[in-house]
Amino acid sequence: MIVEHAIDYIDYLMNYVDFTETYFLLTIACVVFNPTWWNITARMEYKTKFMTKICGSKENGCYLLAFLIFSLGILRDWLFSEALIRQPIFQEFDRFEVEVLSYILYGFGGILVLGAYLKLGITGTYLGDYFGILMKERVTGFPFNVMNNPMYNGSVMLFIAHALSYKSFAGLVLSFVVYVVYKFALIFEESFTNYIYSNAAATKKNKSKSK
Repeated sequence: MIVEHAIDYIDYLMNYVDFTETYFLLTIACVVFNPTWWNITARMEYKTKFMTKICGSKENGCYLLAFLIFSLGILRDWLFSEALIRQPIFQEFDRFEVEVLSYILYGFGGILVLGAYLKLGITGTYLGDYFGILMKERVTGFPFNVMNNPMYNGSVMLFIAHALSYKSFAGLVLSFVVYVVYKFALIFEESFTNYIYSNAAATKKNKSKSK
């Protein structure tokens, strides 16, 4: 009986998601493309230094990548908003407590994203490690002392807040897609970042031995 009710409720929820709507599909495509592209591009830079060569320095190369990632992020956010406008209104979200929750998530998510950016700076935020611009030490202050990956988590909170403010269950579905994609992206980013720093430490150690 419980299983049947669960299935019926899922069917009910699916009535509030138009999986064929163009902007809904474009949002998913952009959400998947963005981290895939920047991870591939950053790894190519690490191995070939092609952006450093084009821009004349590793700093300028990182700034170019930052601009491109930021621009793709604006496109993704615009597509997300356009998708919500075209999705059915989920009446169960038309409640005061849901509105309050959206404001809380806007606030906390924004603090996490902004706080992480202020701690990391442009090069720390936008894959400067891949350009050889390494952090001198691990960042441990707020918001990194509250959770791992606060920028990604804060970003997901902002997507959820936006979905709730638009009373869109489809927006929650898209937010879940963002969460899953970010989790996969972190698997590749964290492992390669660890490789970069361990490789840099080994190189520094070898240089000190040779002196």
